[in-house]
Amino acid sequence: MTATPDAKPRGTRLPRMARRRQLLSAAQEVFVENGYHAAAMDDIAERAGVSKPVLYQHFPGKQELYLALLDLHVDDMIARCRDALASTTDNKQRVQAAIGAFFDFVSGQGEAFRLVFESDLRNVASVRQRIERNLRESAEMISQVIQEDTGCSSDEARLLGVGLVGMAEVSARYWISSNGSIPKDAATQLIARLSWRGISGFPRTNADH
Repeated sequence: MTATPDAKPRGTRLPRMARRRQLLSAAQEVFVENGYHAAAMDDIAERAGVSKPVLYQHFPGKQELYLALLDLHVDDMIARCRDALASTTDNKQRVQAAIGAFFDFVSGQGEAFRLVFESDLRNVASVRQRIERNLRESAEMISQVIQEDTGCSSDEARLLGVGLVGMAEVSARYWISSNGSIPKDAATQLIARLSWRGISGFPRTNADH
């Protein structure tokens, strides 16, 4: 196979975890460029600058490699949301921080968001479960804050959490697809204002927030 321009030189021995990170990085590039179905293990090995046997030593198949990447980035998105909510006790700032977490994620290196939000493998149960975990856990964290600070029931708070996550995700994806025609901070503030105008209208049990 002819080496691609981005292929890494072969022959360098790396510690196992460093090699795994290298393979995941190469796989992400190939999956983002080609989609899951068109990506080939040959292409990933070539991009990483390793032989196919080395690739298979770490990942027994293409789906296992894809799932490992998906786990990595779903965990990252959930952690971003958790950190945003914990960054302040001011709910207006919390909303902006949570919205900002989605904009930061979609603008991250390597377009990892496409694996989480635009996967062409959603019909596969193991992939769908991971994508749904991202929505479920992010929405649950937000709904807990809503329920603590408003008079909403748990079901109402959960629905509001899902709505806020959905709006943040769709808005962030649209923003990145439009090549960031609005600066990221301005776009984040715009959607945060929309979200806050809605959520702040609910009666609060804690008037300080």
